[in-house]
Amino acid sequence: MIQIRFHGRGGQGAVVASQLLVEAAFREGKYVQAFPYFGVERRGAPVTAFAKIDEKPIRDRSEVYNPDYVIVMDPSLVTVVNVTEGMGEDGVVIVNTEKSPEELGLKDVKNIATVDATGIAIEHKLGSRTAPIVNSAILGAFSKASGIVNIDSIVSSILEKAPAKREENAAAAKDAYEKVKVIQ
Repeated sequence: MIQIRFHGRGGQGAVVASQLLVEAAFREGKYVQAFPYFGVERRGAPVTAFAKIDEKPIRDRSEVYNPDYVIVMDPSLVTVVNVTEGMGEDGVVIVNTEKSPEELGLKDVKNIATVDATGIAIEHKLGSRTAPIVNSAILGAFSKASGIVNIDSIVSSILEKAPAKREENAAAAKDAYEKVKVIQ
């Protein structure tokens, strides 16, 4: 089973991202689960969401404690939350940042991908300049960095299920797919 943990802030679309990701995987014939953990429910507060993808039915309904992939939608969370907690040595961290993977300072993490999802979201007018919604862009980066879900499935999921600006969100996912930087 592939386990993914999303770290974001309220309003960035972490919960929607987890739902769109599993919708895309479901379209590819995989078994899926997605669910959020909110804690303090307010805009800007840290939010965690989870996704599970497998080739067989998923019976475990627990949170993701040992993620294979960690998606960080707000780069400030890298210094506030232990985003790599429970991740194995082969785990992959995907971070929304302008920095290169080498500049992040994530010690003991050998697989890192970065993408300027904020810049991409602003370019496609997703959210506002001060509060961009980066979820679709980060999914495009995840598709390229992981190879688990095809970008066409991500785009199809966005075009059918995104709550707003479907065309713009699909374009943002495609842009991030092309622009993500991966080190392994």
